[in-house]
Formats: sequence, C-alpha cells, structure tokens
Amino acid sequence: MKLTAALFTCFSTIAFAQSPQVPHKMQFAGMTLTIRDDARREIQRDVDMLTKSPKHLTIKAERAKTYFPVIEKVFEEERVPDDFKYLVLQESALINDAVSVSNAVGFWQFKDFTAIEMGLRIDKEIDERMNIVSSSRAAARYLKKNNFYFNNWLYALQAYQMGAGGVMKSVSDRENGTKNMEITGKTYWYVKKFLAHKVAFENVVKGPGEIRVITLVNQQKKSIAELAKELALQEDELKSYNRWVRAAYIPGDKPYSVAIPIRGEGKALKAAIAKASKTDEPVTRVDAKRAAAKNEIIQINGISAMKAHTGETFTGFVKRADIDLSYFLKCNDLSISDQLIDGDFYYLKKKKTKAGVAQHIVQKGDNLWSISQRYGVQLRKLQRYNGFESTVLREGSVVLLSGKKTATHEPQMIHEVAEVELGETFNWTVEPETIEASTEQVIIVPVDSIKNQNSVTIDSLLSVKPVIILPKQHIVGAGETLYSIAKQYQVGVMDLVQWNNLKLEDGIKPGQVISLRAPESNTTSSIEIIHVVKLADTLYSVARHYGVTIKELMDWNQKKDFTLTVGENLKILKKQ
Repeated sequence: MKLTAALFTCFSTIAFAQSPQVPHKMQFAGMTLTIRDDARREIQRDVDMLTKSPKHLTIKAERAKTYFPVIEKVFEEERVPDDFKYLVLQESALINDAVSVSNAVGFWQFKDFTAIEMGLRIDKEIDERMNIVSSSRAAARYLKKNNFYFNNWLYALQAYQMGAGGVMKSVSDRENGTKNMEITGKTYWYVKKFLAHKVAFENVVKGPGEIRVITLVNQQKKSIAELAKELALQEDELKSYNRWVRAAYIPGDKPYSVAIPIRGEGKALKAAIAKASKTDEPVTRVDAKRAAAKNEIIQINGISAMKAHTGETFTGFVKRADIDLSYFLKCNDLSISDQLIDGDFYYLKKKKTKAGVAQHIVQKGDNLWSISQRYGVQLRKLQRYNGFESTVLREGSVVLLSGKKTATHEPQMIHEVAEVELGETFNWTVEPETIEASTEQVIIVPVDSIKNQNSVTIDSLLSVKPVIILPKQHIVGAGETLYSIAKQYQVGVMDLVQWNNLKLEDGIKPGQVISLRAPESNTTSSIEIIHVVKLADTLYSVARHYGVTIKELMDWNQKKDFTLTVGENLKILKKQ
C-alpha cells in the first residue's frame, strides 16, 4: 500500500511538472475563442502560477474530482454550460467556508444581498452559500440572469464579477449572440483569469477522486449527530462537508441537500448511493387532480395554467409544477428578473397563436403582456396582429386577439408621431425642431389624422385615436422590476439603468421614482419622432425627409445594415 501511494505521488509530480500550454483557439460554452499573442502570454503566466506547485495543484484537483460531479449535475439541470464549473476553482478553490476581503462567502463567493436575491437562506441556523447544491444552483441562476441581457456567455462570465451594468458600459452590443470572439490584452482580467483556470485544470480533474460526495435530501428537522449515526459516519467529518449548517440541526422548513463523503467502492458506498438517489433533488411533483381540486390548475384557451402561491419564487413554482425554468419563462413571456404575482395563473405549456375571441377592450391597468396572459396568446403574436410593440395601451382602445387588422378596423399604428405640450397649440406650418416637448407628459398622436388641419388644440387631440399618454416618471410598485417597467413603457432595460444611474445587481424598491427619459442637456434638448416604414421608404429617403444622417438613423435604431421592413418603427431624435 505504501509503495502504491509513493508511486501515485511520483506520478502526480511528473504529470504536473510541465505546465499545459495556452492554445491559439479555445472552446468555451459553445463559443470559439481566438487567443491573441498578448493575451496568451498573460494567460500562460497565470497557468504557470497555478501549476507551479504540484502539491497544491493536486489538492485542488482532488477537491474538483470530489465536487465537480455534483456541480455538473446542477448545471445540466439548469442548462448552464459545463465549462462554468472551473469558475468555482477561481472563486474559492472549492473551500466551502471561504470568505473574501469583501465578505463574499462560500463555494461561489456570494455576498449576502446577492445570495438572498438568488433564493439562498442566510441566518443564524444556516448559510446556503456553503451548501454545494444550493450555491451551485444559485450561481447557475445568476449566470443565466446575466446571459439574458447579453446573449453571450463570455459577457455573463464577466458580469459575475463586475455586474451586468458594468459590462453593458464597457462592451459593444455587436457581439451579442456571437459564436466567435477574440481574447486580447484588452479583454477584462477576470475573463483571462478564468481561462487560465480552465487550461490548468481541465486535464487533471478527470476520473474519480479519492473522496466522492453524494447528496442526500433531508426532509425534516434533524441534528447532524443523528444523521451521522444513521449513515455510519463520523460526526466531525459530516460537519466538515456541511458547514452551511450553523446550528446543531438541519431545519425542517424545506428539503436541504446534505453532502455525504464516500470513500472506497464497497457495499457501504452502493447503499449510500441507492439511498441518496431516491431523494437526490427536493422536487415536489404536482398531483394534477388534487391541484385542480384546489383550483390551482385551470384551463385557459385550452392550456394548463397554475396559480402562484403567496411569496412564491420562480424556483419554487417550477419545482412544484415539475417543469424546466427556462421553458416556463418562455411560455409566459417572462425574464429571470421578473417576479411572480401572488394569485395569478401562469402557463405550463406554450401559449397559442390565437384567442377564442376576436378582440379585447383595454381596461384600466391593462398592458399587452397582461392581455396575452389573460387570453393565453403569445405576446409576439399580439404585437404582430396590432402592428405595435409598446405595452402601453389607451383605456377603451381595441386589441386584436385572433388575427391581423383589416381595412374595417380602426388603425392602431401611426405613420409619424409628434410630441406636443399640454395646453399648447400644434401648428403644422412650424418645423418639427421648433416644437417644444412636454416637461411633464407627452401625448403621442397620429399625424395622418390631423395633417390637413392648420392648427389643432389639445382637447381635439384627445378625441383622436389612438392617443397614448406616456409619463415622464414612474413610481415603482410592489413586485415590479426594471424589466417589467421597461416592457410596460417600451424602453430598454439598460436605458433605464443609464438614465437613472442604477446598478442592475442592486435592483429597485417600491416607492422609488424611475425616470422614463434620458436626462435633458443643459444646452439642447430633443423630441422623439416615430416613423413607421412604408413600402417605398429607404434609409436615405427617411433621413432626407427628417433632415438627419443615415448614420444617425442607424445609431438611434441599432441597425446593423440598410434593410427596412414595412411597418417597422424608426426612432428619430430632432433637436430643439
């Protein structure tokens, strides 16, 4: 036995003596990364440092072999690329109770407010940041939340350290959704550090470790001593793998995954694995008949929808419904940053393309998303049927639910939009740039319906349909998120962040006042005109019509080419 151990040590030293070399191209999260020479030199220095000591590399590699199977399983369930498992080595070296100088804790180095936002419990009894299953699931959710904004896993990685707001300010939108990127000397240091960990460890963490960890889900309040006795383990050893339990017992408020260390390949291992596999994930499956009897599941437009419980999170809801989180969000036109509304029903399958009725009369508080949920119709279909994207609707107006408008329908979209001040007169003989924008509200009116009049009062404008009143500010209500507010007023999430000097990771609070417009310049201001593209329009003709440049049109509308689509909304900013 001593000879075998000596040979293993000798083999390890030889295996780790030569540092792996950073390649010119790397695969990461389904992307191909081209590593430029300046970046390769930086990454190689980090790789050399990580592999300099065979002893320390072996220790980290063994921890990875112990915990990676658990992380891999969680990431597979959450549909997060497997490559992100190397991030845990960068963050904590897989030390469960690691604490940073900024007071970030645990495997994935969460600060308390971010951990709580991601659904982890932190109090005097437990700290789930040190639970390998709970914290890995929270890390996966956080990475997916970041990827929602960028559609780029490399940017999601960068946002793990600096926040989505910081990444948005420092990178270009041109690489959203790309499958090929370059890593250069200017690439953010955290990304290069991660790539160094991937290169250093990916070939030394293969195969089983000396100690394996399986997860046993504890369903009731139980002391660590009791559980250790049941599993024939030393109490101190069980505690060392479950430092997330701060008290002498595991609480019984919900199921918790307990890490069980296993050595060897004997009967004890097989028995422990068999026991754990029966309850490996704390998922409560829905009994459809029982749920329906409690009025928790109903049929809307022929689609099953389930009622959200008070205070329920996305994670709790999808576990109760036994569906995938990303699929649930897609079915309900939601993002990970949204929140469930107590008592509302949410769909368990995709909404349909048409409703059972032809139209809906807008009522107070309605927006396009709430109507799509009410009738079980896909949001993008409602946008297409009605020819607009804004979720802000005028009370009493008509929303088509089952098909595009015809010639007999009242027009819902406008060919041009002008902004006028309440109490003022709109004169069509005045050039657009001389019109004063409202300081409190704007009324968006259809230009075609008043073009032939020399002057129109506000009272007469209010009788024209459709009229949309857009406030300059919004007061945050309970349960609202930046994403839901952006969706309501048809503005970008990052526009709200920049206009209000916010941080995405901090969130917003009820009662907070959110500006819905960019800060006005001290010297010049502008009004926004919306031009709806007609069949004969080109970027050149539109730019000439409004006295702007093609480049300005492309910048304002984030266009990457010169193509236009009939019915497309073009934003034009006119200086006053």
